[in-house]
Amino acid sequence: MATFKTRAQFVADDLRRRILGGEFQGGTQLRQDALAKDYDVSRIPVREALLTLESEGLVEFHAHRGAFTTELSVAKIRELFDLRVLLETYVLRHAISELTEDDLLKAERILEKYDDALNSGGEIDNWSEYNFAFHQALYAPARLPETLALISQLNTKSDRYIRMQLLYTQEIEKAEREHHGLLDFARQGQADEACELLQRHIQEACEGIVTLLEERAQRGDAD
Repeated sequence: MATFKTRAQFVADDLRRRILGGEFQGGTQLRQDALAKDYDVSRIPVREALLTLESEGLVEFHAHRGAFTTELSVAKIRELFDLRVLLETYVLRHAISELTEDDLLKAERILEKYDDALNSGGEIDNWSEYNFAFHQALYAPARLPETLALISQLNTKSDRYIRMQLLYTQEIEKAEREHHGLLDFARQGQADEACELLQRHIQEACEGIVTLLEERAQRGDAD
């Protein structure tokens, strides 16, 4: 069983890398038999890998047609990130007055690990996890479980875009600076300033991703 899980995870990790790297364009069919041959495994770990990528928003299954890479839609990205602004600023405003020193220390420790991973260029698969864990540490004291569940879903759907932005837009230092600024405002109880920074942080990440996709589309047209 362990070997089976390892194979499925290996296929998922490599396919994720290839999709995020642009090897498979949106709407590309991912044939299980061809992938099984590529990776020298049976179709079972391939299907498990595709289901994992479906949960991350990278793959979608069409009835009677199989698995396809999802389209990188600018409209979808804007909608996801607009929803994140609405919900995350709402939760942060409620959380700030409830934050304890333990909450702040937890967020700070996560941020240190996130900074190390970004600065070393390692743990790429964990970047968006660290990103969400940091934000979640600041939001949890709001005690709004339904809203936090929606935010978690939105972050899962945004995962690929957040990683793309960090990998391809060279704005790692800006993201780090904004996270530290957010933590400082939270520590000082400055809700208005924290929410304003959070809104700008999410919106500018969205614009960076949209610009990246438009540039890639133009390069594709040129090719």
